[in-house]
Amino acid sequence: MRSAAVKFSEDVVPLGDMKVNPGKIVRRVDETGRPVLLTSHGRGVAVLQALSEYEAAQEERDFMRAVVAGLADVEAGRVLSLDEVVRSLGLE
Repeated sequence: MRSAAVKFSEDVVPLGDMKVNPGKIVRRVDETGRPVLLTSHGRGVAVLQALSEYEAAQEERDFMRAVVAGLADVEAGRVLSLDEVVRSLGLE
């Protein structure tokens, strides 16, 4: 699931509003699929997003880190041929 684009006219919420009616803000995040930027004194302090969106984003970040690490291994010559892998796993 990919979150929708932030609508700054609707998705920037003063922290005080979150304190007054947190359920309303959480429902909005759930219904729209968009994160909400919480502000204090006009400055962003936190982002509230659906748990499923957070988990999907974390999985994507983890995957991208693994790809970057793999590419670095290839560039550094830390690679094995398919035959070497088969032998090391005892699959011959």
